[in-house]
Amino acid sequence: MSAPRLLFTVTTDLNYDQRMQRICGSLARAGYDVLLIGREWSTSRPLTPQPYGQHRLRCHFQRGKLFYLEFNLRLLLYLLGQRAAAWCAIDLDTALPMWLRARLGGQPLVYDAHELFTEVPEVVARPAIQRIWRRIEQFVVPRAQLAYTVGPALAKVFESRYGRPFAVIRNISRLQHNTLPPAPAAAPASGYILYQGALNAGRGLEALLAAMPQVAGRLVICGEGDLSAELRAQAAALGLLESGQVEFRGFVLPDELREVTRQAALGLNLLENLGLSYYYSLANKFFDYLHAGIPQVVVDFPEYRALNDEYAVADLVADLQPATLAAALNRLLRDEPAHYQELAENCRRARPLLSWQHEEKRLLALYVALVGAPHPVSV
Repeated sequence: MSAPRLLFTVTTDLNYDQRMQRICGSLARAGYDVLLIGREWSTSRPLTPQPYGQHRLRCHFQRGKLFYLEFNLRLLLYLLGQRAAAWCAIDLDTALPMWLRARLGGQPLVYDAHELFTEVPEVVARPAIQRIWRRIEQFVVPRAQLAYTVGPALAKVFESRYGRPFAVIRNISRLQHNTLPPAPAAAPASGYILYQGALNAGRGLEALLAAMPQVAGRLVICGEGDLSAELRAQAAALGLLESGQVEFRGFVLPDELREVTRQAALGLNLLENLGLSYYYSLANKFFDYLHAGIPQVVVDFPEYRALNDEYAVADLVADLQPATLAAALNRLLRDEPAHYQELAENCRRARPLLSWQHEEKRLLALYVALVGAPHPVSV
């Protein structure tokens, strides 16, 4: 008997989508036949080897309404030639072609909400666009046979909107079976402040750069986004590039990023309250920093506060004013070495308790209930 085939779609470049690498990797190693479809840019690197199938669609349009239209049409045409036991749409921007293909084949639709798509800043700022995405959400979510998201708070929002259960599969790092060295007595002088993630609106990056002249440390930024050019220009105007206090490294592959994170002194997870998606977020970078054993400065939003109340691995900031950020960073980097050491030790204690190895058990149970277990199952 052939293994059940699971097909997943995203609009991201597959090389950098760590959540999908974890999900598809776990399902493939369990014995499922997995294919992940994504997007290719002209600057995309060759696909990195994975234990599952990968396919990228190249589009002429790179952003905006025309991109979504073109990508969805190309995706639908590709899906018509595929078979699957279940069709999994990642967020709303891939949902309609996946729903139609599932409907045509009589197989279940799965909805994996990496965010509350109708409440991201780029959508909230354009009411007409937001209404369109809300209609798509209202159409798709009730029709999914299985739905899950990244955190308990977002699950509650979806459940209250649609009166249906939403499972939670948190975007937690896989526990590497290496032993971290003992927590340092203070922030290492050779370390740096690390921001990893998209350079988009609402990430607090403009305020962070404004704070850096008052910070006793160096900032490394890994990622690109809509604000890449503006942020580089701001850093240059402040003299931060010439002095070497800020370094933009662009896109970094996950394996390289883990090493960059291990070498950092502390991490950053900053968001502005520009919509419910950010306010109730639970970003993978929170867990990436924790697994690297480094403290972090995190915005005081519900999911992060709940985790920090339990594990005490971060300092929370109530706002993203430059003075607030500078004070929080200097506290950990320079002013309170005993506090830095305490947070770093707590990271080491929390690593085994917060790991992908726990999350993937819930993930596999969801798919076994939906399409049955592969034969044989080997996890």
